[in-house]
Amino acid sequence: MSSSPPSIIYDDLPFWSAPFGMALLDTLRMEKDMNVLDIGSGSGFPMLELAGRLGGSSVVYGIDPSEDSIAMIMAKKELKSIPNARIIKGFAEEIPFPDAYFNLIISNNGLNNVSNQDQVLAECKRVSEPKAQMVLTMNLPETMIEFYRVFENALKEFNLSNELIKLKSHIFEKRKPAGFLTALIESSGFDILSVKTHEFKLRYTDGTAFLNHFFIRKAFMDPWKSVLPESQIQVVFKQIEENLNLIAAQNGELSMSVPFVCIDCERST
Repeated sequence: MSSSPPSIIYDDLPFWSAPFGMALLDTLRMEKDMNVLDIGSGSGFPMLELAGRLGGSSVVYGIDPSEDSIAMIMAKKELKSIPNARIIKGFAEEIPFPDAYFNLIISNNGLNNVSNQDQVLAECKRVSEPKAQMVLTMNLPETMIEFYRVFENALKEFNLSNELIKLKSHIFEKRKPAGFLTALIESSGFDILSVKTHEFKLRYTDGTAFLNHFFIRKAFMDPWKSVLPESQIQVVFKQIEENLNLIAAQNGELSMSVPFVCIDCERST
């Protein structure tokens, strides 16, 4: 198969978002004649997949602030001929739709990345009709706990106590506990129907492979480095890499746990 644009439609499932999105698709109610909103559409999964599954009687709108994401979704939409998918550049804190417009709202690990979760959920309530379903997936604070234990030990070894506090704050900012999330959702005017926890593993030969993996470099490395003083980055990460490599040598590989939650809820009447 060539790498021409038509062949790109087969390269559809981002490895990170796939487990989250499959759980989401298994949870939502499949109905006709729906207006659907996807918050934080990213590269288009599961937004475009859902639009195809629902068919032409429904319209699936995505909202994302990234111009790159918008361009990617538009290209995929055209290549796949999915006319009922529409993408909007914007922030979920200000959803550009009237009250009670949507029958279904989804977000595949998107709520973790907004700047104001309370405001986003308030907007979700405003634009959803009474009893509308909302399905959210989010990875939990224990994500890659195997790495964070090594990171914390390195900070302690170098007597970086303030940086240890910053690391814990970073984790809470990006990944809230399930109980915190459900309380926030309920206080925003939604009834919780179910909360299901899932987990998958990311496996690497060793710490060097893990730290140099493109997705780790792109999505995680800069926030990790921001915890540290510039003068300490190289020495701390050298220690982290060595310790991860020791763990890999002992276990035969390096495995990272990614627990996440799928929350099924509906707007209160």
